[in-house]
Amino acid sequence: MSTSSSSNLPPSRRHSSQYVGFELDGQAYAFRIDQIQEIVILNQVTKTPQVPDFVEGVANLRGAIIPIINLRKLFRLPAREADGDTRTIVVNVGERTMGCTVDLVSQVIRIPEENVQAAPETVTGNGAHYISGFARVEGRLLILLDIDELLDPRKLEQVNQAAAVEHGRLSRD
Repeated sequence: MSTSSSSNLPPSRRHSSQYVGFELDGQAYAFRIDQIQEIVILNQVTKTPQVPDFVEGVANLRGAIIPIINLRKLFRLPAREADGDTRTIVVNVGERTMGCTVDLVSQVIRIPEENVQAAPETVTGNGAHYISGFARVEGRLLILLDIDELLDPRKLEQVNQAAAVEHGRLSRD
């Protein structure tokens, strides 16, 4: 009789989580896969008036109208035109569904817990609580993002302001 217990898994898979890796401005990021609904190429986003710059608009995803957040703009990174690599990661934040536009989706990866380091307080101190940690994968440092903290509608403006503070500090250095 076979069991599906975690003890049958190799040690590297017993205490690991799956992530979807993506890039913004050449930097590697990842979301935990359990909150991702799907990854799509959006052909049409309807612009909406009087919303923050990082809100691209809304899209009709099989009859559901969802807001589309441009993560590049949210993080105040340099503008870039959408191209063949641009994707929208559709995520579930609480009871809400929304899309996140990224430069490219790179891979689905399993990261062992021992490879994840918590974000130091110096990183999260300026309101960047959306960074849950860091992981080294294939020689690259991935920034692990907490979808609930990053995309909570009540916190989006705080995330954008934290990015502004960080960019101000970097431009002075």
